[in-house]
Amino acid sequence: MERSWFSITPGMVIDERLQAEAEGRDLAPLKDLFDSLLAQEPFDEERAETLFEKVQSLPYTGTQEEDEPSDLDSIKAYWVPGHVRKLSDKSQLADRIHGAWLGRVCGCFLGKVCEGWRRPTMEGYLKGSGQWPLHGYISNQAPPELFEAHGLKADQGCWIERVESMPEDDDINYTVTGMEVIRQFGRSFTPLQVAQFWLHNIPVLRTFTAERVAYRNFVNAVFPPLSATCVNPYREWIGAQIRADFFGYANPGDPYTAAEYGWRDASISHVKNGIYGEMWSAAMNAAALTASSLDDVVEAGFAVIPPRSRLALALRRVVGWHKAGMTYDEAVELVHAEWDEKTGYGWCHTVSNAMVVLVALLWGGLDYGKTICYAVQACFDTDCNGATAGSVLGGLIGVQGIPDKWSSPFHDTLETGVQGYTRVKISDMAARTMQMIE
Repeated sequence: MERSWFSITPGMVIDERLQAEAEGRDLAPLKDLFDSLLAQEPFDEERAETLFEKVQSLPYTGTQEEDEPSDLDSIKAYWVPGHVRKLSDKSQLADRIHGAWLGRVCGCFLGKVCEGWRRPTMEGYLKGSGQWPLHGYISNQAPPELFEAHGLKADQGCWIERVESMPEDDDINYTVTGMEVIRQFGRSFTPLQVAQFWLHNIPVLRTFTAERVAYRNFVNAVFPPLSATCVNPYREWIGAQIRADFFGYANPGDPYTAAEYGWRDASISHVKNGIYGEMWSAAMNAAALTASSLDDVVEAGFAVIPPRSRLALALRRVVGWHKAGMTYDEAVELVHAEWDEKTGYGWCHTVSNAMVVLVALLWGGLDYGKTICYAVQACFDTDCNGATAGSVLGGLIGVQGIPDKWSSPFHDTLETGVQGYTRVKISDMAARTMQMIE
């Protein structure tokens, strides 16, 4: 098999061990195989692939298999009814949908230049350049020694001085992908059709982690749901969560249908909490378009995910911190205490990043700028979290609630890597969304 764009690496084996342990697998029978494989030089990819297969046959310990199902019917059995709320005023709905699109774009861009920064770089650069705490798009107006100290370059990256439109980003590519999947295949689209769309419309090098693995599996005729588990240590990482938003936009006021759409999309590349992350985000985005309060939005997200899942329990802890009166900084410290940003697993997992999004939404207090800055300043996957928090809040407060300082740099223009949407107007995307709803 040609591996020029895909290789199994020792890092993937390390991530697989962390992943399997977290989902409750009994790894004792494979301990020696893990250890010997990681010690072997040169690294043996074929042996590693066999290890990945063996992990999938390991039994679970405790009740996690029951508490964290991946099939839709079992997940639905946990759903809490009562969160559907329609909005009859079309002009208000249009304003909110535009707000969701624009809110996603602005939040995504805010976190794009600092994607990959860990806390020492985030705090060091922002403090050294007079931008701490974060309160606007990140500027490259800083002393040269500051760039050198943190390995940054003023002439590379998405500094605010270097853009006139929203540049391509995978987070936004997937929002457009959701729109096109529904447009091409209808509202009864299947996971297999999502996979088909990817192969025809998304270049493989624009995919990462779980999405790159799934793409590789499609090419090798491994289709959903097996495509989510075959050689995929990233099956609970953030990739599905960032693909959720349009499924919420397409179902304003109906978090359950939005979550089901999210499941159909997520199940091609993710399992368990990786799936729940997309369902949770889709539900919140749907609820935000018609809700009267942020509390309603947050509870709609909880309503569609299994209550004893690691995601639900972690997010309930965040709600508890907020109710207890903790500060934003204290909440961020607790997230970092639970998740190690220095590892790919901790930095890019669904749960760690969902916690950051919820912290931003709760502590942001319906202030758009504060919310996306809180989502980004906390580190982890900054562009993803800025986009998700910005989308949810933008949908709740509408486009009129997003200050011009955040929207004006893009001149209403969005660039994507999705075929047919190379350069489009953000307002046009909102209008097309309204047409699909109507």
